[in-house]
Amino acid sequence: MINSFKDLTVWQKAFALVVKVYKYTENFPTQERYGLVSQMRRSAVSIVSNIAEGHRRSSRKDYANFLANSLGSTAELETQILISKELKFLSPTQTKKLLSDLDEIGKMLYAIRKKLLLPSP
Repeated sequence: MINSFKDLTVWQKAFALVVKVYKYTENFPTQERYGLVSQMRRSAVSIVSNIAEGHRRSSRKDYANFLANSLGSTAELETQILISKELKFLSPTQTKKLLSDLDEIGKMLYAIRKKLLLPSP
Protein backbone atom coordinates (compact mmCIF):
# COMPACT_ATOMS: atom_id res chain seq x y z
CA MET A 1 0.00 0.00 0.00
CA ILE A 2 1.29 3.44 -0.95
CA ASN A 3 0.83 5.96 1.86
CA SER A 4 3.66 8.27 0.88
CA PHE A 5 5.97 8.95 -2.03
CA LYS A 6 8.63 7.23 0.10
CA ASP A 7 6.74 3.96 -0.38
CA LEU A 8 7.20 4.12 -4.15
CA THR A 9 9.87 1.73 -5.42
CA VAL A 10 10.86 4.24 -8.11
CA TRP A 11 11.38 6.95 -5.48
CA GLN A 12 13.50 4.56 -3.38
CA LYS A 13 15.65 3.64 -6.38
CA ALA A 14 16.01 7.30 -7.40
CA PHE A 15 16.97 8.21 -3.83
CA ALA A 16 19.66 5.50 -3.84
CA LEU A 17 20.90 6.87 -7.17
CA VAL A 18 21.32 10.34 -5.63
CA VAL A 19 23.49 8.86 -2.89
CA LYS A 20 25.62 7.01 -5.48
CA VAL A 21 26.04 10.15 -7.58
CA TYR A 22 27.17 12.12 -4.53
CA LYS A 23 29.64 9.41 -3.53
CA TYR A 24 31.04 8.89 -7.02
CA THR A 25 31.49 12.61 -7.68
CA GLU A 26 33.41 13.21 -4.42
CA ASN A 27 36.64 12.24 -6.19
CA PHE A 28 36.13 14.31 -9.34
CA PRO A 29 38.77 16.98 -10.01
CA THR A 30 38.40 20.08 -7.86
CA GLN A 31 37.91 22.29 -10.92
CA GLU A 32 34.71 20.32 -11.68
CA ARG A 33 33.09 21.06 -8.30
CA TYR A 34 30.99 23.90 -9.75
CA GLY A 35 30.71 22.36 -13.19
CA LEU A 36 30.02 18.73 -13.85
CA VAL A 37 29.76 17.68 -10.19
CA SER A 38 27.14 20.33 -9.47
CA GLN A 39 25.20 19.50 -12.64
CA MET A 40 25.17 15.76 -11.97
CA ARG A 41 24.05 16.20 -8.40
CA ARG A 42 21.29 18.63 -9.38
CA SER A 43 20.04 16.29 -12.11
CA ALA A 44 19.94 13.32 -9.73
CA VAL A 45 18.18 15.34 -7.03
CA SER A 46 15.71 16.63 -9.61
CA ILE A 47 14.70 13.09 -10.57
CA VAL A 48 13.76 12.06 -7.04
CA SER A 49 12.32 15.46 -6.08
CA ASN A 50 9.95 15.55 -9.06
CA ILE A 51 8.70 12.06 -8.22
CA ALA A 52 7.93 13.22 -4.68
CA GLU A 53 6.33 16.50 -5.70
CA GLY A 54 4.27 14.90 -8.43
CA HIS A 55 2.96 12.25 -6.07
CA ARG A 56 1.63 14.98 -3.79
CA ARG A 57 -0.18 16.81 -6.59
CA SER A 58 -3.95 16.74 -6.74
CA SER A 59 -4.42 15.44 -10.27
CA ARG A 60 -3.14 12.59 -12.38
CA LYS A 61 -2.22 15.09 -15.10
CA ASP A 62 -0.06 17.13 -12.71
CA TYR A 63 1.61 13.96 -11.43
CA ALA A 64 2.30 12.86 -15.01
CA ASN A 65 3.85 16.26 -15.79
CA PHE A 66 6.22 15.97 -12.83
CA LEU A 67 7.18 12.47 -13.96
CA ALA A 68 7.92 13.94 -17.40
CA ASN A 69 10.27 16.39 -15.67
CA SER A 70 11.93 13.45 -13.90
CA LEU A 71 12.36 11.70 -17.24
CA GLY A 72 13.99 14.83 -18.64
CA SER A 73 16.41 14.84 -15.73
CA THR A 74 17.28 11.19 -16.40
CA ALA A 75 18.38 12.20 -19.90
CA GLU A 76 20.45 15.06 -18.47
CA LEU A 77 22.13 12.78 -15.95
CA GLU A 78 22.78 10.09 -18.56
CA THR A 79 24.56 12.65 -20.73
CA GLN A 80 26.62 13.88 -17.77
CA ILE A 81 27.57 10.31 -16.85
CA LEU A 82 28.75 9.67 -20.41
CA ILE A 83 30.80 12.87 -20.36
CA SER A 84 32.32 11.83 -17.02
CA LYS A 85 33.16 8.41 -18.43
CA GLU A 86 34.80 9.93 -21.49
CA LEU A 87 36.88 12.25 -19.30
CA LYS A 88 37.78 9.24 -17.09
CA PHE A 89 36.24 10.82 -13.99
CA LEU A 90 34.12 7.68 -13.54
CA SER A 91 35.42 4.13 -13.72
CA PRO A 92 33.81 1.70 -16.17
CA THR A 93 32.22 -0.10 -13.20
CA GLN A 94 30.77 3.12 -11.76
CA THR A 95 29.51 4.13 -15.18
CA LYS A 96 27.83 0.77 -15.73
CA LYS A 97 26.14 0.88 -12.30
CA LEU A 98 24.85 4.41 -12.76
CA LEU A 99 23.58 3.81 -16.29
CA SER A 100 21.90 0.56 -15.26
CA ASP A 101 20.17 2.25 -12.32
CA LEU A 102 19.15 5.17 -14.49
CA ASP A 103 17.74 2.88 -17.17
CA GLU A 104 15.64 1.01 -14.61
CA ILE A 105 14.35 4.24 -13.09
CA GLY A 106 13.54 5.65 -16.52
CA LYS A 107 11.53 2.56 -17.46
CA MET A 108 9.61 2.74 -14.19
CA LEU A 109 8.87 6.44 -14.65
CA TYR A 110 7.70 5.88 -18.19
CA ALA A 111 5.38 3.03 -17.12
CA ILE A 112 3.85 5.02 -14.25
CA ARG A 113 3.39 8.07 -16.45
CA LYS A 114 1.75 6.02 -19.19
CA LYS A 115 -0.67 4.51 -16.65
CA LEU A 116 -1.51 7.95 -15.24
CA LEU A 117 -2.39 9.27 -18.68
CA LEU A 118 -4.84 6.46 -19.40
CA PRO A 119 -8.49 7.43 -19.06
CA SER A 120 -9.82 6.88 -15.53
CA PRO A 121 -12.02 3.75 -15.18
